[in-house]
Amino acid sequence: MGVKGLQSFVERCCPEACVTVNLREMARQHVTKNQQSGSSNITSPALVVDGMSCLCHWYSCMNWVCGGQWMEYMEVLKQWVEAFTSAGIKLVFFFDGVVEEQKRPEWVKRRLRVNKDIIKIFNHIKQHGEQPGQQLSCLPSALATFTPFALRSLGQDVFCSVREADYEIASYAHCHGSMGILGQDTDFIIYDSAPYLSVAKLRINGLTTVMYDRQRLCRNIGLSVTQLPLLACLLGNDVVSEELMQHIRSSAVAAYRRTNPASYCGPPQGEVVLAVAQFVSSLSASPEEETGLVPHSLNVASSQRELLKKGICSYLLPGHKDYELVDISVPPSAFEKYVSPEILKACREKHVAAEGFMVYSVVCAGVTECSNSLEDEEDEDLLPQALVYKPCRQRVYGLLLLLGKDGSSVDAPAIREWFVFPGNPLKEADTVHPVPINIPCGQPSLDLLWFSSGPEVSALRLAAFLTVFDCLHYSDLHGEIGDSLLAALCLVTYIVLQVEALSEEDVDAYLSQAVCLRLKSPLELRQIQLPVLSSRAVQLGSLYVRGLSHLLGANNASGCALPSAALMPWQGFDGRLFHSKYLLAHGGAEKSELLDGDMFCLSQFVQLKEKLLETCRQRGRVLQSRPRETQKNLRRSKASGFPSAADQGWTGETRRDLQHGQTWRQREAACGEQSGYENPETQQWRADHRGGGQSFHSHLSNSYEGRPLNRNRPPKQNRGRLHHNRGRYQLAPRWQHPPAP
Repeated sequence: MGVKGLQSFVERCCPEACVTVNLREMARQHVTKNQQSGSSNITSPALVVDGMSCLCHWYSCMNWVCGGQWMEYMEVLKQWVEAFTSAGIKLVFFFDGVVEEQKRPEWVKRRLRVNKDIIKIFNHIKQHGEQPGQQLSCLPSALATFTPFALRSLGQDVFCSVREADYEIASYAHCHGSMGILGQDTDFIIYDSAPYLSVAKLRINGLTTVMYDRQRLCRNIGLSVTQLPLLACLLGNDVVSEELMQHIRSSAVAAYRRTNPASYCGPPQGEVVLAVAQFVSSLSASPEEETGLVPHSLNVASSQRELLKKGICSYLLPGHKDYELVDISVPPSAFEKYVSPEILKACREKHVAAEGFMVYSVVCAGVTECSNSLEDEEDEDLLPQALVYKPCRQRVYGLLLLLGKDGSSVDAPAIREWFVFPGNPLKEADTVHPVPINIPCGQPSLDLLWFSSGPEVSALRLAAFLTVFDCLHYSDLHGEIGDSLLAALCLVTYIVLQVEALSEEDVDAYLSQAVCLRLKSPLELRQIQLPVLSSRAVQLGSLYVRGLSHLLGANNASGCALPSAALMPWQGFDGRLFHSKYLLAHGGAEKSELLDGDMFCLSQFVQLKEKLLETCRQRGRVLQSRPRETQKNLRRSKASGFPSAADQGWTGETRRDLQHGQTWRQREAACGEQSGYENPETQQWRADHRGGGQSFHSHLSNSYEGRPLNRNRPPKQNRGRLHHNRGRYQLAPRWQHPPAP
């Protein structure tokens, strides 16, 4: 977000507006100033933080591709917050809660641009078996979803916006007399609000950063603060596109060069800013014309004039003389006839307080979106997460909006989804219809779930939550195992039933990391060594974390059947730990090794897997062993000159079941009719994405299927064909320690 080219201009061409400040001293001066003015706000100087701008600075963990090092991330946030609170500075965090429709085109443009980077990320992983450098870094999926919950758990004030977050941040800071706004968005220069402080320049140890002084900027370019909004719109921002005002800028640059004969030697964008500033300064305004709006002397079409006026109004804060022109009305709920006024009020309150993920956007706006995920568009076996979780979302929508059990009313509402995934051009929203949940007592009332109490209601909430993931039969585990493990079991079961390509080894990796995480400290997780990265494991990690956000949405919709804390990733997932378990499972490790030699963990793992396998049997889903070749020997093979599996384009598949000279695509076509379980979403995506075809199963027997459990000792690993083929095809061996450097 922000104004095109303004940040680089201020830093390169107007250094006097970049002032290094010490936040401790700034806070002290802020308190002194309030005391002298008689203000009552003298207890704690407040810094308003643009959370979205800070995410890339907060997430400094080693691995960002594996799905997130969430426990370590929590430690980073805690230390970051403590650095300010120890200096007596109160923090108030804001996060984007909506994407305004006028900014949807810009949102789409950025999402498609990130997709191109994700392609490069996966190509790098498959070629080198390692994470690319920072030039291609990408934040873990759902980081923006869970960070507000993390900060709330640390006792911080956190808000989600109901309109443009930049505006709400500037407005809050202005109305509350805050000492500054910490972020990285040049819109904060344009707003006549608290001082704009750079999070990119922040040195947390000394609490120093750079303040961009709008008064000094205005003196440098010959404008008043009230003229900055028009400058921003002519340069291009999220309301007025850069392309729309190109003719104005071209004319301004030509005029600037005529009036400034000395050749300009700075950055090209700097000349554009100076030229447009000179043009804005030259516009005459009649005495009766509203200051700060579009001058009549600006010769543009009426449609462009209206858009410029809208853009300028987006910068006007409470107290400005033209503030009454700003549209601050809350749009009516899209589905107010489907829910009670109390539900609408609760939705908004939970959303603003960063407690109600998903429900507000669905009930009050009728639209929801999901940004980029780490998904490999060349992996045709794994469905995009948007499609994997679509049935789940439909049930959440049904829980929120459908009153009747059959949900068959003619005017049943539809939700518009903007979900980013490979193959989706994002030209328009997908229309998704709610589906009623199927529990014995029928579709429950939302008011009953949200506002009533008692054992019966608690049981109903749990039933509604579990039914969203088609796991109602797991209700007997509630209270027997931890809530985090119950959530993990529901999620893994759901993924298994939705994703045909998921193998027994994948399930073992998912469940073992969920069980073992409780034994690990942030330091131990950070010290996990990964000898190689698997592109497939990267996508599975991202898929799981996106699933956690759907668990959270379903939990909110059902009236919080489980504590929200149990659904947080730092309670149930770590990317490095999962990746290590994936490599172990696909390398043929014994279950005891997979469970860190801990008998209690092994017992829990077996219990969870038994439940999952029982569900698979009931649904006709055959969970098969299908160990995948990793890229462990990739660099060694390149050095020796012999091609590895990755070099030959196997992309993780083993060749043990292929006919001589037969590709896996040909094998897939031959075995398509034998595949035992594939949901309709899978079939439709495959047809749309690659013109049809089904994935194949290798039909290996399951090592636990149909066998009684001996809880006194670990189950014996059935290694069967894995060992039989290991000599010929050299599947990746078991590993425990990293290779010597």
